[in-house]
Amino acid sequence: MAAAVKSVPQIPLAEKVFFRNFIGLIAVGIPMLRNRVSFKPNNPKLVFLRSAFGLSGVAMYYASLERLNLSDAVIINKLSPFFVIILSMVFLKEKIKKHQFAAIGLALIGAALVVKPGFNFELLPALIGLSGAFFAGAAYTTIRKLSAYDPAQLIVFYFCLFSTIVTIPFMFAGQFVVPTGSELFYLVLIGLSALTAQLFMTNAYRHAPASQLSIYTYANVVFSTFLGFVIWAEWPDTLTLLGAGLIVGGSGINFYFNQKQK
Repeated sequence: MAAAVKSVPQIPLAEKVFFRNFIGLIAVGIPMLRNRVSFKPNNPKLVFLRSAFGLSGVAMYYASLERLNLSDAVIINKLSPFFVIILSMVFLKEKIKKHQFAAIGLALIGAALVVKPGFNFELLPALIGLSGAFFAGAAYTTIRKLSAYDPAQLIVFYFCLFSTIVTIPFMFAGQFVVPTGSELFYLVLIGLSALTAQLFMTNAYRHAPASQLSIYTYANVVFSTFLGFVIWAEWPDTLTLLGAGLIVGGSGINFYFNQKQK
């Protein structure tokens, strides 16, 4: 998905977000209609919060992908599980363990190495990506709570519906470009890959505590580094690689001790 977003830089941000969610809306909504699944959420407030947090996270993540190397943007976005740990402690009353404090500390040091703050305009894209990771973490935490009330299909449907409706005014305001054939291919790829990932992710958070799932998402860092090198000849510098190692290492520590205690 990230590579597809970066492959169409001439397409406005709102249009990318629209296609990402409109395709999901159709793919999830039609089967729900055919199977006569109820569209009434049991917890509308949490559905709205999940949708608002999710849209904010996606928009900021896509904005960072437009401005950063693919691997840098993905690595920064991988901080979202650490925000999940913190938010789960605050709002879901999940206990944060000693090893999780160490994991968060490593992740923050790693993020600083990836971002390389110079306190100038070049810092802005990284901060946008960091904000996207926070909102993604907030969305995942909300899903953990919401999964006790509503099925995964319904959660994904309302997120896609909310995001589609919100992005339409921005496209009418001028953020729309008629895509060429190849651009349309990438826009559809954005939607299909995002939908597949979201369905898997939503079901994953139904079956395990939010703080224990982070390690499985870090293969994404490897994939993004490979695609960035093959497609755009991007190669992360030494500090980025070191930062990525610390972030992945922090997640590995969290996963190891969770499994050991289990």
